[in-house]
Amino acid sequence: MSKTMTAVEITAPGGPEVLVATTRDIPVPGAGEVVIKVAYAGVNRPDALQRAGLYAPPPTASDLPGLEAAGEIVALGEGVSDWSMGDMVCALLPGGGYAQYVATPAAHCLPIPEGMGLREAACLPETFFTVWSNVFQRGALRGGERFLVHGGSSGIGTTAIQLAHEFGARVFATAGSDEKCAKCRELGAERAINYREEDFVEVMRAEGDADLILDMVGGDYLPRNVKSLADDGRLVQIAFLMGPKVELNFAQMMMRRLTITGSTLRPQSDKAKADIAEALRTHVWPLLDAGKVAPVMDSEYPLADAAKAHARMEQSAHIGKIVLKVN
Repeated sequence: MSKTMTAVEITAPGGPEVLVATTRDIPVPGAGEVVIKVAYAGVNRPDALQRAGLYAPPPTASDLPGLEAAGEIVALGEGVSDWSMGDMVCALLPGGGYAQYVATPAAHCLPIPEGMGLREAACLPETFFTVWSNVFQRGALRGGERFLVHGGSSGIGTTAIQLAHEFGARVFATAGSDEKCAKCRELGAERAINYREEDFVEVMRAEGDADLILDMVGGDYLPRNVKSLADDGRLVQIAFLMGPKVELNFAQMMMRRLTITGSTLRPQSDKAKADIAEALRTHVWPLLDAGKVAPVMDSEYPLADAAKAHARMEQSAHIGKIVLKVN
């Protein structure tokens, strides 16, 4: 195996054009790690934030973007016993996915679901880890509850709709076009709200306020989300596309016993991510194996065209996941 590989690096903080192909050394696995020959890598919003200089990688992570991938294990670090050379896996990554090879903790790898290709499997980890940990663990969604997800046609949104529906929740979603709303309904949302034409607060009041809201918009959605929550409702915040600062009347939290929480995935400990992986293997992978849940695929770009993939993502025209073909 060659000692060098092709990768896409961030040359300076900026727009998609700062993503440029380069040559890097192939990573060597540390203790408890594997090296994956990457077939496909998923493209996610945190990649764009890192590219813009707004989301620095952890100190021990690769400076290359890319938080999920699928491919073949080609090297094992000391102490790895759950995987073997040649195993095909998808994996949550600390970074480095925009490259022909990447190292990641072995405990963050999962098997390729039955009947699924590497292209689709590469789009599972970042979104499924995020949705499971925030909707089901942090948000404690239960069957029969009303669940509202904003950005329903995004990778996170399409995953959240499917999983919440499969676990018996009543699902509502917002999206920015009739086409996107139709996709949300197809995936299991009983009501999809075109936010350009309707006020989700009024719609939810008519339908029954939400027990749980998953939001990645922020900005003026925050006080509107509070208005849309039922008593004892929970709001889980995972991103701030419209900014994190807003005036909010916290008396509502006390009077109506509301919970406002949130998380980011990347800074969490390796142990925390391994625990999420194990929960996914137990509770979600059987649904993937049975074909009851699947990633929604938008488009594919070669690794060298990562800038084009980022441009499409930032136009918000996509439905589902964007992927890079690497090897």
